[in-house]
Amino acid sequence: MKARSKRKPQIAALDPDPAILNYLHRILEDRFSVSLFTETAELLSSLRDSTPTNLLLMDWHIGEDFSGERALHLLAELRASRPSLPVILIACSAELKEVVAATRMGAADVILKPFRKADIDLAVQACLKEAGEALAEDDDEIKEIPLDENTSFVRGCQRMREIESQCRLVARADIPVLILGESGTGKEVATLFIHKMSSRSQRGFMKVNCAAMPADLLESELFGYEPGAFTGAIKAKPGKFEICNNGTIFLDEIGEMPAQLQAKLLQVLQDGSFSRLGSRSSVKVDVRVIAATNIDIKAAIAQKTFREDLYYRLNGFTLRMPPLRERTEEIPILARHFMRKVAAKYERDPLAISPALMQALINHPWPGNLRELENTIKRYIILADEQAIIDELAPRQSAESPAPDGEDAGGNGSLKHLVRNLKGGAESAAIARTLEGTGWNRKAAASDLQISYKALLYKIKQYNLVPPQKQLNTRPGHKA
Repeated sequence: MKARSKRKPQIAALDPDPAILNYLHRILEDRFSVSLFTETAELLSSLRDSTPTNLLLMDWHIGEDFSGERALHLLAELRASRPSLPVILIACSAELKEVVAATRMGAADVILKPFRKADIDLAVQACLKEAGEALAEDDDEIKEIPLDENTSFVRGCQRMREIESQCRLVARADIPVLILGESGTGKEVATLFIHKMSSRSQRGFMKVNCAAMPADLLESELFGYEPGAFTGAIKAKPGKFEICNNGTIFLDEIGEMPAQLQAKLLQVLQDGSFSRLGSRSSVKVDVRVIAATNIDIKAAIAQKTFREDLYYRLNGFTLRMPPLRERTEEIPILARHFMRKVAAKYERDPLAISPALMQALINHPWPGNLRELENTIKRYIILADEQAIIDELAPRQSAESPAPDGEDAGGNGSLKHLVRNLKGGAESAAIARTLEGTGWNRKAAASDLQISYKALLYKIKQYNLVPPQKQLNTRPGHKA
């Protein structure tokens, strides 16, 4: 019997220019079944019939409308009727308003005219691959995109799939990006993802924490200085903007940038020029700026601590990273990801995450978001004590609230909880005695207890152990 041939993926192309359609047909027909349309009504009629369509290539300026308004209406209609259909826009330019509008309407990619066969091939293959993966994977399945040796973009829910799509799309438009979100939500990872997906990926990537240094030092770090600009400036030094020319610079905690530097940054965003400290000449650079903050930027503008004009310059596109408590379905995925990552870092075997521990992870509010979750997994790997982590994640009972009759301080009168509390008391007493015997030399105590130094520090914090002032001397034969 003759084997059934594999059906080619169906691609529809909408463009008012027959020459463009013929070119698309010529470069795609060997691998895909291509349907060509010059009118929107014909396309919609075809999409309503039984023939499946896997991808749509669509011109931004359809009909006689050059504003893109008709394209937006069509995208909105397709999003309602065919939400899983990937759409690639073909545009004359990647203007900010087009990219933002297309992203919000769910466009998968933007290709600029004039385009080459390679541009179409890459975009089509990427969209079809991603669409196939989205259909094949369950909602709780992980997708991990390596960015460098230590960093990966990880997502496993619809909210983060949307973040991934927005990052991919905005990466192609060379505009500033402002990333908002609480501390630890993954703003730096999203920044690195955008850089890796952009045309600047082979150029430099630099991060500057605007909250980590005083104004004078931050200015010299960003813009460099000339000899004699200040005491100790013996020779000229280029700043991060010069070093990162043609690359991407990430300004973390931009909301903490001193007011006098905000004006200088605004000038860089406007025309790409600035002056080194102590110099009268200007330096011209081409750097993409991605900024992030965890503050309420609108409130900072109202309080006059952040320039409104700088906000609008930075806000070429805004990406909002959701806190972990709003995507709890990702916690099991992220916990396993961090377990693999941390275990490899410390050269240990990954530990099992029991249902009880996983439930404790899911129930925890995670004010520190992904960073707090990773640190929790790190402590679990180091201590190898599941119950200690569960206890740490358990809601704290107020000291003023007495436990009900028959219950222990943990709010549970079971033998299991009673034994656990007794064990904790014995462990605390043993650690305190060892610390006293070493004159509170923690490294010596860790050696005597045969546990790691980090584990001992964790236990000291857990049991609120404080050294008496008279015991601060160290034991002979040990170095602190």
